[in-house]
Amino acid sequence: MNPATREKLMGVSVATLCSALFKRGLRNQTVQDVRPVQPKGRNMVGPAFTLRYMPAREDRNAMNVFRNPKHPQRLAIETCPEGHVLVMDSRKDPRAASAGDILITRLMVRGGAGVVSDGGFRDAMTIGGLEIPAYHHRPSSPTNLTLHEAIDINVPIGCGDVAVFPGDIMVGDDDSVIVIPAEIADEIADEAVEMTAYEDFVTERVKQGHTIIGLYPATDESNLALFAEWRKVNGR
Repeated sequence: MNPATREKLMGVSVATLCSALFKRGLRNQTVQDVRPVQPKGRNMVGPAFTLRYMPAREDRNAMNVFRNPKHPQRLAIETCPEGHVLVMDSRKDPRAASAGDILITRLMVRGGAGVVSDGGFRDAMTIGGLEIPAYHHRPSSPTNLTLHEAIDINVPIGCGDVAVFPGDIMVGDDDSVIVIPAEIADEIADEAVEMTAYEDFVTERVKQGHTIIGLYPATDESNLALFAEWRKVNGR
């Protein structure tokens, strides 16, 4: 991932990225019903590395499957590249955990940029206290083997009704998570930085008592002149 793009995406909101993608006809990029285990006050940014679960079948998912060093869940934790976000397709089913605090701690120590599941995490309170950003639907104590079989790594998946392809750029803030197609990530980041600067200008004007008419959106050209001056003063 382009380091400059990563840095830009660290400073913009998921809401702003939604608008930038909407302009390109991409309306379904926000991972649904997924939220921070605990807000971090900073963004999660990184390419997607995926894990796919399927419905568990009892004869295949006894506890001893974890003895296999190539078990896909364990292998995903041990092979997710540094700086990537592990994204889990848990079929939007939080009744059994996607992972627990020991695995997420290992992912963090290995340099993972974050973890996202459209299911749930066990030991969620502990995961929330870790440095690594983590997103899920809700806490879930039962082991993943109860309902989920980890079946494949780094393949296209669905997470919270969004298509996620390996290498897509994941961005999470204290509200939600969005998926940016890898091929347009650089241009989306550039646009989002510009949008954020204007939105900060607008917020300042609104707090001063100015109307949003002609300001947001900027249909009054005089506001663009004021914005240009504001950028010079604020180094934006």
